[in-house]
Amino acid sequence: MSKYKAVIGLEMHCELKSNSKVFSSAKNSYNETPNDNIAPVDMAFPGTLPVVNKKCVRDALMMSIVLNCETPEYMYFDRKNYYYPDLPKGYQITQMDAPVGVNGHIEIECNGKRIPVDIHDIHLEEDAASLDHYYDTSCIDYNRAGVPLLELVTEPCLSSAEEAVAFLEHMRSTYKYCDVSEADTKKGQIRCDVNVSIMDCDATELGTRVEIKNINSFGNVFDAINYEIKRQSELKMQGRYDEVEQETRRFDEESGTTIRMRSKVDSIDYKYFVDPNLPKFKIDKEWLEEIKKGIPLLALERKDKYIEELGLSDYDASVIVKEREYAEYFEECLSLGMDAKIASNWLTTQILGEINREEVNLKDFYLTPSLLKQIIDEIKKGTISSKQAKEIFYKAVEEKKEPKTFINSDMAQISDRGELESLINKILEENDAQVEQYKSGKDNLFDYFVGQVMKNTRGKANPVLTKEILKEKLDK
Repeated sequence: MSKYKAVIGLEMHCELKSNSKVFSSAKNSYNETPNDNIAPVDMAFPGTLPVVNKKCVRDALMMSIVLNCETPEYMYFDRKNYYYPDLPKGYQITQMDAPVGVNGHIEIECNGKRIPVDIHDIHLEEDAASLDHYYDTSCIDYNRAGVPLLELVTEPCLSSAEEAVAFLEHMRSTYKYCDVSEADTKKGQIRCDVNVSIMDCDATELGTRVEIKNINSFGNVFDAINYEIKRQSELKMQGRYDEVEQETRRFDEESGTTIRMRSKVDSIDYKYFVDPNLPKFKIDKEWLEEIKKGIPLLALERKDKYIEELGLSDYDASVIVKEREYAEYFEECLSLGMDAKIASNWLTTQILGEINREEVNLKDFYLTPSLLKQIIDEIKKGTISSKQAKEIFYKAVEEKKEPKTFINSDMAQISDRGELESLINKILEENDAQVEQYKSGKDNLFDYFVGQVMKNTRGKANPVLTKEILKEKLDK
């Protein structure tokens, strides 16, 4: 067991979904054409004034409520003053003194356990432009300037890379469930700063904190934290912990290491002050209640419900709640009267397997819950077998036709006991040697006999009745 423990805090940045940017009328959407989604406010042209986007405020308040935060009485914004090439105004509009939420707490799931996470604050701000660096020059793309950004800051309360990634995945799921963000790391809509320190297991004082900036994937977060824990632990074991400096580092994907960027002091003077161009306004309590009512049932709550009320396994429930569209598809199946476990099996195997193969979203998948019901109903009636059902499923998906198109009288299962007994007697007579081997202890031959029945009936034999009759005859 290690004599040291890690202490990790996260700063998670997530771009919100809205028609326009947070303080301008420019379009807020992912765009590969540089400098296309811009307005004079984004470029800080003289005489322009920001106007706050009400939807962005609403979504920020929703996330504050979800995180069980304290919300302020008044909403206002501050200026964070610093110069950087991708910050046209020379300051960023953000929240310092009165964030949209403070002192929150949630539970996440990691390795089968529920873990509490304390939230320092969550605040609404504008994103900066982005820089593209080439051999001898850098170009600025202002499309991202002014995009609404939620920054979520945890307390230093996580203890491993696994917990950190579990938290990020939980929050990505939450943003998507609440429909406030696409939360797509491939589009740069989620970025993360990680703070890591180590300390003796019996110590009460935190170690020297090292910040790793702008990590753009959860896999990189995992690798960066583990590398930094290893680096700091080795220095401590060698008696060189004083070489661990409070600094900012970056993660290098090629080498899998963190690299020093600059030293970091505790308090940088950004000369914050209230933005005079954005009037302070009181947050209406009735509006907060309205926002609260609009919060959907989130992933962990749904998972508990599926396990406790519907009897699903932990694994199946976890798969279904991973994406909101999976959960909604499943719940629509239930509303149509399908059995929960049957709907779960079809969703987690055939359907998700197919959408992954086709690389499409479930909401765009041809086989809707009502079409899936056509297949399941015929299985229940005994018209088709499970094997036939899968064949019909793939045909319906491939040809974009209703499953009932492929269901006909020729497919009817053989469920007549007398007919099956006669057929099974014949098969056992023709396989006398295998029968003797089965009776001498080779139980795995049971599946061989089932296969022979299915082969002779072209898959039409009722599998449950077939196994029942075979068991009776072979065990005599």
